[in-house]
Amino acid sequence: MAKPKTHFTCQSCGYQAAKWLGRCSDCGTWGSLVEEAEVNDAHSRPAWGAASGQSKPLLLKDVSSAAEARRATGIAELDRVLGGGVVQGSLVLIGGDPGIGKSTLLLMAVDKLARDRPALYVSGEESLKQTKMRADRLHVDAPELHLYAETDLDKVLGASEKLAPGALIVDSIQTMYLNDLGSAPGSVSQVRECAGRLMAYAKKTGVPTFIVGHVTKEGSIAGPRVLEHMVDTVLYFEGERGHPFRLLRAHKNRFGSTNEIGVFEMKGAGLVEVPDPSALFLSERPQHASGSVVTSTLNGTRPILVEVQALVAPTGYGTARRTAMGVDTNRVALLAAVLEKKEDVQLVGCDIFVNVAGGMELSEPASDLAVCVALVSSLRNRPLDPQTLVLGEVGLAGEVRAVAQIEPRLAEAEKMGFRRVLLPAGSKKRLESSKKLELVGVETLGQALASVFD
Repeated sequence: MAKPKTHFTCQSCGYQAAKWLGRCSDCGTWGSLVEEAEVNDAHSRPAWGAASGQSKPLLLKDVSSAAEARRATGIAELDRVLGGGVVQGSLVLIGGDPGIGKSTLLLMAVDKLARDRPALYVSGEESLKQTKMRADRLHVDAPELHLYAETDLDKVLGASEKLAPGALIVDSIQTMYLNDLGSAPGSVSQVRECAGRLMAYAKKTGVPTFIVGHVTKEGSIAGPRVLEHMVDTVLYFEGERGHPFRLLRAHKNRFGSTNEIGVFEMKGAGLVEVPDPSALFLSERPQHASGSVVTSTLNGTRPILVEVQALVAPTGYGTARRTAMGVDTNRVALLAAVLEKKEDVQLVGCDIFVNVAGGMELSEPASDLAVCVALVSSLRNRPLDPQTLVLGEVGLAGEVRAVAQIEPRLAEAEKMGFRRVLLPAGSKKRLESSKKLELVGVETLGQALASVFD
């Protein structure tokens, strides 16, 4: 009997080699190549495309342009990130650290989706009793919710075809396997083939499908990169161990924006939606403390007020430290250099620590001015007016540039009770005078510091 042909596949990037290598030639990862059997039978692999058996091409004018029908999950924060609800026939991938709440979120969502139509929750990691215990804790009692503890994807798809559910949840994709492949569950070939089968099933039947994906120690979803390209939506569930807040972000969404975020709070009874994140992030803000500044960040259509904290202290070593959490460290170093060069703020012999309270991340330049004001406030040990909001992008010449979508940011500040807003003069020119907010327009970083501390 002939020996079956094998190849070695990198478990990080999917690179294939004819012989074992200690280091992957593509991604450079050490010890990641695993031997897998080759599958020569082309008929064992179904088509992955979204055509669902379409026999011939269609003219563009003959394709229906009706809007995709959406179903609400009953969780407003999840619907916001998905773009308004679940699209029929979509394949959604949810990733996150172990224990962050991925299974909890999906079990709560399928509870709402199973109120009028059957729904199938497939668990490849837990027994039925374990899933039932979590469902009782979350008060999940949908009459049409079906549980199935299975890792054979052929059996899962067979049971789903018989049940014809309104939603399918697979927890997780790394535990599923196909008998046609000789590799172990969780390998690159198994993850790729199983995701392809699920995608073909979702497009053919129109059943919205959710799959849970493990993440690597770098924070990316485990498995080949093609996995994220195959699915329609990629959601990341983020959160710090020491914080009860959880953020749901869309890194890819074919049916909506990728800028929206959903905010949850983890409690004993499960995840609780946070409809007003600004109040939550500012609830523990210290009053009259130096180095504390409030700014506004925009995530899609939702403005969120967050607290930027800075600590400037004399260094005890030869080289000063620059540490930032929630803000790009290189951006903080750049702003510190602008302060030293343009405003003669002596930060050379000081350690700089910048933190965004609550575990939020500031990726837009609209928070530059807030970081600069927080650094000077901590250096001079002079607290800022707690009713002042700071907005603006800082350039290398020390100029303060305009901020996009200033109206919703100011509306959120007015709702949270702020009375004074420090903003770029270019943004102020586009606004009408506010009755409740004092708008202070500045053109340079020096004007901003003078208006705050003088």
